[in-house]
Amino acid sequence: MSVSLTLTSSSSSDDSDVPVPRRPRIFRDRSDPFDRYDDIDFKQRYRFSKNSVVEILNQIGDRLDPLTNRNKALNSREQLLICLRFYATGAFQQLIGDSVLVHKSTISRIIYKVSKEILRLKGDVLKMPTLQEIPTIHRKFFEIRGFPCVIGAIDGTHIPIQSPGGHLAETYRCRKGFFSLNVQVVCDAELQIRHIIARWPGSVHDSTIFNDCPLPPELERGMYGAGYLLGDSGYACKRYLLTPFINPRNRAEEAYNASHKATRNTVERCFGVLKRRFPALSMGLRLKMKTNMMAIVACAILHNLAIIFKDDWPEDHLEIEEDDEVIGGDPMEGNFAMRTHLVNTIFAERV
Repeated sequence: MSVSLTLTSSSSSDDSDVPVPRRPRIFRDRSDPFDRYDDIDFKQRYRFSKNSVVEILNQIGDRLDPLTNRNKALNSREQLLICLRFYATGAFQQLIGDSVLVHKSTISRIIYKVSKEILRLKGDVLKMPTLQEIPTIHRKFFEIRGFPCVIGAIDGTHIPIQSPGGHLAETYRCRKGFFSLNVQVVCDAELQIRHIIARWPGSVHDSTIFNDCPLPPELERGMYGAGYLLGDSGYACKRYLLTPFINPRNRAEEAYNASHKATRNTVERCFGVLKRRFPALSMGLRLKMKTNMMAIVACAILHNLAIIFKDDWPEDHLEIEEDDEVIGGDPMEGNFAMRTHLVNTIFAERV
């Protein structure tokens, strides 16, 4: 019996010494999507026209180009298209890699790298309006439903993510039951995103995000003129952030609410267009937390670039988000002077 045990042990030791052959690297020929697809098919797959992709490459391509051409390194255009394909599908990185003949680990690195380079454009593409732009923004918002002096519509939207794990994981579970990042957005009447905060867990309230962001002190100092934001009843009413009446008591307040709702709806439409153009934001992100945040802001920048390039994405059959959260605190809290002034002067004259 002891002899048998000895032989078995010796046999297993010999097997462990056998070298495992290394898998050979396979270099596959990758076709160029610019040649493979016509304009319609290309835009369906990458959410941008070919001309728009070239324009984006002109701004970030130099920083994406590989340092060497050895081992069939991916050029800047291939890297950008891989990242856009991920945003446009939200598919697993393995699946994206199989479609372009690249390993999934390379896909992960490309998404991080390209998103980081897109974020460099934020200062030029995604910013609050200047004092010179304010009159034009006031006019375009007023043309929607006659609400005066609006500089932006504000709201939050939940971007699903994979559970981050750890002892703080449950803080990312939103009131709808899934893990998410609560992203605050301010947009203008043309659905261009002017301000974005994409770092708060899903359980955090919209008003908490707003109070912590740079906008309140900037609005208090009058950096954006005498205008104001429009928000839902989840925010406290302030001189620079107007909310609807919970229980309107007369026709003037009802007219105010109707105009407020139609004008603030631009931010809901903005969310719809953003998530329809980049379904990864609605299907859920399965990246590292830092990369999740970068990807969300990168999609917002790309959304703005599409508006600047007039590379429209159809709004047909958009699922407009309706926030089922009525109020964020005591409805008697806040500064109602500006809202009351508008009701008594402008909206009272319309009824």
